[in-house]
Amino acid sequence: MRTTRVIIGLSLAAALFAAGCGTTEEVGADPAPSSGDPVTVVDSRGQEVTLDGPAERVAATEWNGVEHLVSLGVMPVAVSDVEGYGQWVSAAPLDDTPTDIGTRGEPSIDTLGTLNLDLVVVTDSLNEGAIAQIEATTPVIVIAGSTAADPIGSMFESLDMVAAATGTEYEAAQLRAGFDEKIAEGTAAVAELGAAGDQFAFSDAYVDSGTVSIRPFTDGALVPEVLEQIGLENAWPMEGDPAFGLGQADVEGLTELPDVHFWYMANDTLGDPYEELADNAIWQSLPFVTSGKVQRFPDSLWMFGGPLSMAQYVDAAVDAIEE
Repeated sequence: MRTTRVIIGLSLAAALFAAGCGTTEEVGADPAPSSGDPVTVVDSRGQEVTLDGPAERVAATEWNGVEHLVSLGVMPVAVSDVEGYGQWVSAAPLDDTPTDIGTRGEPSIDTLGTLNLDLVVVTDSLNEGAIAQIEATTPVIVIAGSTAADPIGSMFESLDMVAAATGTEYEAAQLRAGFDEKIAEGTAAVAELGAAGDQFAFSDAYVDSGTVSIRPFTDGALVPEVLEQIGLENAWPMEGDPAFGLGQADVEGLTELPDVHFWYMANDTLGDPYEELADNAIWQSLPFVTSGKVQRFPDSLWMFGGPLSMAQYVDAAVDAIEE
């Protein structure tokens, strides 16, 4: 069921990029500025960035910015860690044209400077020194990685910022409308399954020196915020960090959870850390383990992405409840 939904969702997203699609908002015949009109964007720093016209040759150093570009119909010229993006982000796939500019934390400033770019989209996690180096040759807009105070609002604020810079405001409006429709669809499905109010705990994990470290997605994380929109309740009791709502736990910390839907992300490329707990006595005694409510979500759903990735999480949660 999930595969069908994702294909339909991607097809719908592609169709929404066409100018002939309907919308509930007032949209003029030419919703984007012409190529001769300057464009000014106020980025997450509060800094005004003025471009000669809507950016066409764009690079992005973080994957939320990449997903925003692709979902808006702008294939980026350059992307950090192209291979990794392909392994983790299926909602907005790249074609074979983007140049790889290195890691997300340390993109190649030299490579960016050779690509004749109109714009580079970075996040607030890139250090100031790197931003200044890029700005020496190319305009830069800084989008938020996230904010736990309002993760969905932050997602759309970043999307709208990228849309304004690339002249794709119409497409952004369609993505927002599609997200709202997906939330309504998911809410109806959860209610029909009798699962409204069900508690869940979503996480990922990693193994360090044989120990499984768990990363709870607490209140303020994007994925749980989306799942709460469809009628579910996040069960993690701890507080997360102020940017992404991410906490820290070990297997002993899982004993604080009741009999919840325990959902997690892993990736075959890196392995499944929760498999390391199969013979752990504490793990085996947890109520959601004994009741069979542990489910791994499908690979390549990006936890920090845009509306299309979040739509995939709605489908994954509904599918998990149905199972």
